[in-house]
Amino acid sequence: MTWITFLWPMLTAACITIGLIHIRIGLRRMPGTANLLFALAALLFATFSVVELGEMLARSPAQYLNLLRLNDFIAAAGAMTLAAFVRVYFGTGRKWLAWIGVGLLLGSLTLDLLPEPKLVFLQITGIKTVETFGGASFTVADGVRNPWVTVYYAGVLLIALFVADASITLWHRGRQRRAVLVGGTITFFLLAAGIQAALVDAGVLPTPYLVSLFYLIILVAMAMELSDEVLQASQLSDDLRESERRLNLAADTAHLGLWVWDTKNNEIWTTPQCRVLFGITTTQPLDPTHFFDAVHPDDRDRMQQDVAESLRADTDYEREYRLLLADDEIRWIAVRGHVARNKNGEPVQVRGVALDVSRRKQAEEATLQLSGQLINAQEAERRRLARELHDDLNQHLALLAVELELFGQKPPAVSSAITERMQVFTEQVKKLSSAVHQLSHELHPAKLEQLGLESAVRGFCRELSAARKFEIVLESREVPRTLPENITLCLYRVVQEGLQNVVKHSGANGAKVEMTADENELCLVVSDQGCGFDIAKSKHGGTLGLVSMRERVRLVNGRITIQSRRGEGTRIQVQIPLTNTQESTQS
Repeated sequence: MTWITFLWPMLTAACITIGLIHIRIGLRRMPGTANLLFALAALLFATFSVVELGEMLARSPAQYLNLLRLNDFIAAAGAMTLAAFVRVYFGTGRKWLAWIGVGLLLGSLTLDLLPEPKLVFLQITGIKTVETFGGASFTVADGVRNPWVTVYYAGVLLIALFVADASITLWHRGRQRRAVLVGGTITFFLLAAGIQAALVDAGVLPTPYLVSLFYLIILVAMAMELSDEVLQASQLSDDLRESERRLNLAADTAHLGLWVWDTKNNEIWTTPQCRVLFGITTTQPLDPTHFFDAVHPDDRDRMQQDVAESLRADTDYEREYRLLLADDEIRWIAVRGHVARNKNGEPVQVRGVALDVSRRKQAEEATLQLSGQLINAQEAERRRLARELHDDLNQHLALLAVELELFGQKPPAVSSAITERMQVFTEQVKKLSSAVHQLSHELHPAKLEQLGLESAVRGFCRELSAARKFEIVLESREVPRTLPENITLCLYRVVQEGLQNVVKHSGANGAKVEMTADENELCLVVSDQGCGFDIAKSKHGGTLGLVSMRERVRLVNGRITIQSRRGEGTRIQVQIPLTNTQESTQS
């Protein structure tokens, strides 16, 4: 084996390797036309290298001529393929230069299709073996040269000018590296290989054709370009992974689920949070049926109709649906999507986001329920006031009016009888006044403004204890005399509602009210040792009294804790900050 028989097969293997790499890239990349064109050129010059080696080892003029004619076609095809590659890869270049070059090449190749003469030689008179260094030898031909071969090389020159022109344009567009590395090496190859081959054909250089060796420069340049693309792809992949990680983090923080539906392949990509929202546990690729199956049966048809309408009418959509999860949990989600279409108006992709809005829906339902309870309570209070006025005050006033009318018509003759009747009327008026006072007190306790929170609560406890024969223990320590009206009213209503609940529902013999304060906080505790109740049920369908207590405390920036258990009594604790309220009161 000599260096020639070693080097040329290595060149062939290198061309085939780089060609196969670019075939794989071209088939996977969209579009991959440039890679496929370069792969074709590499495989053509791999074939050229084999034939070139055959020329150097030829043993007869006929064998040499046949191999030379074959390489004329392969070299021309390789040059034309490189021109097409540059046009696609660079996206620029004067086409007319390439087309004239291709025309000259194809026109000159017609000579190789004729029996006589051939493109390079009109006649081969013989071949000879030339010894070179390293003990290697190669075959060269002698004969009559064909002057029309200059047309062939003029075509190669025009293609080289086309590549150089495209490279200059690409340079001015800011792609200097590609222009020099790819365009420069292809231009150099076409010129160097063309000049060397022309000098061999003219008999000036007694050497074999070295086109394959010059093509090695293109292989090195494209390997560098490919490595740069690999590095860029690797960096892009890292950036995409980092971007996806940040996107997933932001989506998880906001409880958002992102999804992309490829309508052509009917596949859906999702973030992990989106799978969690829809209760999807599989890690396999998803399609729309996975999402439709997760939707509540009552909402499923509507969701499918909304999706179909969006695909048909080219409109974004924003809807809310219920999901029925594996444990029969109902989850509300808000879905928003955008349909991307191709140039023909056909949907190719739907991008969207899903958000868990269960808490908002629960809050809306609680608000509606509370509104209904407030309206009902208002109507109930109006009915109670109407009954109080009609059945009590109105009846007493009517009776008093009748008695006064009779007294005026037939007054007693004795003064002592008149005095006695007047005392009866006075007592009746006092009772009416007391009833009016009690009714006014229930609507708004005037003692709060006049005497303060502690005195008002103490008075209420005393009145309720006397009226219900119910023991109430009140302990108060360092409660400020003056407090903001909203806090005073809030705590008074909590005491009022809490003690009334004890009397009505607990079955206890007594209750305890504790009010303590320091410089930062005021604490109220209402407790009993009665039957207690189920707190969990009260949160979902509690009475208006408990709801109103929570709302009142929330409006004064306080905290309320209700502790109760069946058979263990109830403890209501309210804590309200005093730092800001005392400053506002003093000012």
